[in-house]
Amino acid sequence: TTSLKTRPSPSKFAFDHLGLAFSRFFKKQAKYPNFKKKGVKDSFTLDRSPGKIAVGGTKVKLPKPFGWVKSFEGFPHVEVSKVTISRSADGWYISFTYEQEKPEVNPNKIPFVGVDLGINALATLSTGVTFNNPKAYRKTKKQLARLQRQLQRKEKGSQKRERCKRRIAKTYQRVANVRKDTIHKMTHYLCKNHAVIGIEDLNVSGMMANHKLSSASWQK
Repeated sequence: TTSLKTRPSPSKFAFDHLGLAFSRFFKKQAKYPNFKKKGVKDSFTLDRSPGKIAVGGTKVKLPKPFGWVKSFEGFPHVEVSKVTISRSADGWYISFTYEQEKPEVNPNKIPFVGVDLGINALATLSTGVTFNNPKAYRKTKKQLARLQRQLQRKEKGSQKRERCKRRIAKTYQRVANVRKDTIHKMTHYLCKNHAVIGIEDLNVSGMMANHKLSSASWQK
């Protein structure tokens, strides 16, 4: 994750996205295309045509005008055709796809398993395995309420208001990351150890309508 202050030059991907937007507009599948707004889904794609971008370690050399950028986590040593830079809260992220060897298939220990979704426990398997609900939102609910009150007192357009907004965005981002990590670990375990997975149907809209269950449900 790094700070990218320079604005990238228009790439072929920008024109591809523009063409797709107009195509959807003429097919009456979307509204007339608008310019992207700063701070709303900030992202762009880069390539090094006709060559490829070499990544590896904790640094990657992006096409001009960026050059070398540093990351917090290490990259696999591969060559990719394009990279996408995006911003979430106050952090910048890089994503790319690459080919790798097919991993070895582990034999399933138990072919079939049932999954019972809950609130106190995120999921309980028919084998007795339980996945705890981290309740990330509930743990930060008071902090978010305090930050929202502070935001209302800040003058619009001031730097203090912008800093407060970034703190709120970071808090929501942390909640989302905890949820994604928990879901990833649970689904990885299920797919690795079981071939057939049975999951009960939930009335999510009904749960969200109940104010006692809406804040406790995983979707909240």
